[in-house]
Amino acid sequence: MNIKTLSFGCRLNALECEKISAMLSGVIDTAILVNTCSVTGEAERQCAQTVRRLSRENPNAVIFVTGCGATRNPKLFADIPHAFVIDNADKMNLQSYIDALKTADFDVAESKIDIFKSNEDKLSKKFIRVQNGCNHDCTYCVTRLLRGPNVSYPYEEILEDARAAIEAGFYELVLTGVDTASYLRRDNEKLTLLADVCKKLLDDVPGMQHLRLSSIDPASPEVPKIIELMKNDARFMPHLHLSMQSGSDTILNLMRRRHDSKKLLELVKLADGKISFSADIICGFPGETEELFNETVNVIREMKLINVHAFPFSPRPGTVAAELPNQVNRAVSKKRVKILYDIVAQNRAEFMQNQIGKTVSVLVEENNTGRTPDDLGIKIDGTPISNKTICNVKITGMENDTFTGLRV
Repeated sequence: MNIKTLSFGCRLNALECEKISAMLSGVIDTAILVNTCSVTGEAERQCAQTVRRLSRENPNAVIFVTGCGATRNPKLFADIPHAFVIDNADKMNLQSYIDALKTADFDVAESKIDIFKSNEDKLSKKFIRVQNGCNHDCTYCVTRLLRGPNVSYPYEEILEDARAAIEAGFYELVLTGVDTASYLRRDNEKLTLLADVCKKLLDDVPGMQHLRLSSIDPASPEVPKIIELMKNDARFMPHLHLSMQSGSDTILNLMRRRHDSKKLLELVKLADGKISFSADIICGFPGETEELFNETVNVIREMKLINVHAFPFSPRPGTVAAELPNQVNRAVSKKRVKILYDIVAQNRAEFMQNQIGKTVSVLVEENNTGRTPDDLGIKIDGTPISNKTICNVKITGMENDTFTGLRV
């Protein structure tokens, strides 16, 4: 089987590619699978551009196009030769792919891939899907409309994936989903929440050396429980990436987020310096004045975020935020993005300086580079170390934005 996959956007898309690829085994020998993203208009444009390029470079290849971008805007892909659009609702249904192939005007058995490049196979960590969808109604988000309500997968399925990852040589696992913190299963009146899943995996998978979480909603009552778990088990990496979006209570209210700035600062206080934080931030949300933006700046400084994924607000058709008054000029939004990155760079430099001399557990990636427990890059001097290795490294210094260290 020669199924090549390419995913855009969230890590959940890459996981779905793996599962779809395995599902297609025996149905078609050679195809390209693209899982698209719709979080911004630019994301959709890049997805369509890539699929068109793949079609030009591989004129005889079957190309399956699925995901949020293809679901929201299938017309972007409809005229691309040999491209078959599969709706999000059908992408885990094998029959959908079989039916799509029946509409082909060429011999799919002769599907051939000429040019394909992807870095997805180089990951040293393994992502584990725990849930999909979202039940909340944030005014800016189109993803929840495209993926549907929260679906939490059985713990037994998560455990099976985790054990398979360990057997495949992955010792750092990352739990992910659309709204990971909303994980909830009720089986025979027994309630299982996200912190329960984390605790059970730490108990049931002794071969797992590192456990991480992808982006998590700070409003969830599970977050304080997870912080306590991180404090008490060295295998649970002490870093949280919060889907914060803003530090202004006025803007958070307009976004219909379920947390406020007080909640964010409470989490930092609970972490007691033992856990680092990063966050997603939307700049230039409708109604964000300079004063309200500065509220976000102040919260970021107080939280001492060491990383940020900041991006300009992108109005998505069909969302409440797209129709709100007082839309912010995109040039202003981009300027605010840069301001946040500069502030966080200062936070990170101070944090990194305080780490020099410490010995930390590092996941080794390519060319003796790796990730520290706080998810910061490190270059390990000395003899080559195999990818996926987890080893103790003494931090000896900094070069630009990366630690240097020695294996001990």
